[in-house]
Amino acid sequence: MGTSTDKRPPAEDIVLYEKDPVTKIATITLNRPDALNAPTIAARQRFADLVTRANVDDDVKVLIVRGIGKHLGSGADLPEMDGMWNDNPDYSCLPEFRIGEDEDVNYPPKGSFRYLANITNLYANSNAGLRSLQDFKKISIVECKGYCYGWHFYQCADADIIVSSDDALFGHSAFRYVGWAARMWQWALMMGLRPFMEMVFTGRPFTAQEMKELHFVNSVVPREKLEDETMKYALACARNRPVDTVVMQKMFFEVFKQQQGEYMGSIMAGWLESMLPMVKPDADTSIGVDAETFEKGLANAVKDNDRQFPPDWRLSMKGRMET
Repeated sequence: MGTSTDKRPPAEDIVLYEKDPVTKIATITLNRPDALNAPTIAARQRFADLVTRANVDDDVKVLIVRGIGKHLGSGADLPEMDGMWNDNPDYSCLPEFRIGEDEDVNYPPKGSFRYLANITNLYANSNAGLRSLQDFKKISIVECKGYCYGWHFYQCADADIIVSSDDALFGHSAFRYVGWAARMWQWALMMGLRPFMEMVFTGRPFTAQEMKELHFVNSVVPREKLEDETMKYALACARNRPVDTVVMQKMFFEVFKQQQGEYMGSIMAGWLESMLPMVKPDADTSIGVDAETFEKGLANAVKDNDRQFPPDWRLSMKGRMET
């Protein structure tokens, strides 16, 4: 959920990249632990660019995505985008499209359908950093631990293999403060419809073991064994069939996903997200994506809302320990 400070590190510091041409394993490391590895807009774009780079690099066969610190991450840096929900006249949506303020582009005004729809539809584009792993034609492995929420949960849905610590939690706080999120179709396919409906309707996160039972997660191990388990999978994939074979395999699975409507689902979710301004809150609703929530502080608002739910259904790990 990010940080409220206006000073944000450059994308190159948030998203690190390295590769080993000998093993043909590349690693994207999310390096912003003080903000729960929240990617900025620029960091999401860098992530997309690095996935593309790995896709065409003959030195890469397997891509690992992991995070520094206790958590994979709790989602994108929403406070960076809070200007969309308040009357800040200086806020611009153009950075989402990699367009500079001096490039003579007049963005649609607030109150128009296109103001939000332009962005929510962008999330079906791999260049925006949400759908990048879906279009990756090599093998991707996400190493999960702690919070795997929001943007980080998207990566889990699109990855080929998920290795998780036993303390990980999967979900999206948007199901509590909005009611939907981008690319929900893919979660429904990967989790199964009925369990995913439970996640959406209750807003509760699922544990690593629950996700293993749903076949969303491939392996669950204690935290201290997580990196070794990830490398076991990565080396096995790298030592198996040639890269050309892997690309052919991925093309087969791509056809399978498209037959299930993956891309159509991305567009449909974008349309649904763009309807947010039309949602009328109930009288007792305590949280929403609006100026009041950001003025209160997103973390505080989510924490207050969490208290309405049973401890084992709360998003916060500290809240889940309360009795």
